[in-house]
Amino acid sequence: MAEGAERTIAQTLAQSQSAGLERLDAQLLLLHALGRQPHDRAWLIAHDGDKVSLSVSKSIEMLSKRRIQGEPLAYLTGHKEFFGMDLEVDARVLVPRPDTESLVEWALDVLSGMAWANVIDLGTGSGAIALAIKKHHPEFRVQGVDRSADALAVAAANAERLQLDILFRESFWLSGLTEKFDLVASNPPYIADNDSHLAALAHEPKQALTSGVDGLDDIRAIVAQSPDYLQPGGWLLLEHGYDQAAAVRQLLAQSSFLQVQSRKDLAGVERCSGGQWIPTPQCV
Repeated sequence: MAEGAERTIAQTLAQSQSAGLERLDAQLLLLHALGRQPHDRAWLIAHDGDKVSLSVSKSIEMLSKRRIQGEPLAYLTGHKEFFGMDLEVDARVLVPRPDTESLVEWALDVLSGMAWANVIDLGTGSGAIALAIKKHHPEFRVQGVDRSADALAVAAANAERLQLDILFRESFWLSGLTEKFDLVASNPPYIADNDSHLAALAHEPKQALTSGVDGLDDIRAIVAQSPDYLQPGGWLLLEHGYDQAAAVRQLLAQSSFLQVQSRKDLAGVERCSGGQWIPTPQCV
C-alpha cells in the first residue's frame, strides 16, 4: 500500500495488531479515534471495509505506540467503566480496577437497610468508590478525601458530570475531620516500595501506589485513626494486596475491631478486609 493511502478499518486493526497491540485494545483505540463508543465493537466488524481518514490513521498509530509502551488504555481514551459508571480518568489518578468493585459491593452490603448513613472514601482518586455508593444511595451523605488536589479535581469533575452530590476535600486520611462515620472505605496505596510489579505501573502516580517497605504504612495509619471517627457499630473496609489479608486482619484485631473478616474478588483472591467498631465503655 502506497504511503499516505487510506486504509480500511480491517487493515487499520491488522496494522495495529502486527505492531504488537492486542486485538481488543486495537478495537477500543480505533473506536476512540473515530469518536464512537467503546461498546460499538460490532460496528467495526460490520464496517470493516470502510476507509479510515489519514488523520484518524495518524491518531491510531500514535495511540498504539503509547499503549505498546505500557500507558494504560484508560489514559489514552480518557474513560474507564466502573460499577456501571463511565468515569473520566487521566494520569492524575489511578485507573479504577475491577478488584475495587468487591470493596464497593461489601460497602453496599454493610449499608443495606440503613435509612441514612454518613460515609467517607479515603484516598478517593477518581472518586470511584464514593460515586458508586452515592449512585446507589443518593439519600446518604457521602464524602471523599485525598491528599492530592489534582486527584480531587478529577473526582469533582466526575461527580458533576454524573450529577452526584459528593463533598470532596483535601486531607491526609481522616486527619482534621471532626465528624463520625457509619462507614469508612478506602483503596489506599498498598504496594511495597521495592515491589517488582511497579515497573508495569510506571505511568500511574506512584504516591497512590506505594506505602513503605511492606506496603502497609497507609493501612496502619487508617486503622489507627479510624476508631476516633467511627460511630459505634460503624465499619472500616480496606482494599489491599493479594497477599496482605492476614496482615490487615491482624492490624484490625490489634486495634480492637470486631467481626474482622476478608472478602474475595472475582478471581477468588482475598482482596478486601474490614471490621466493625464497637467501643468498650472505657473507649466511649
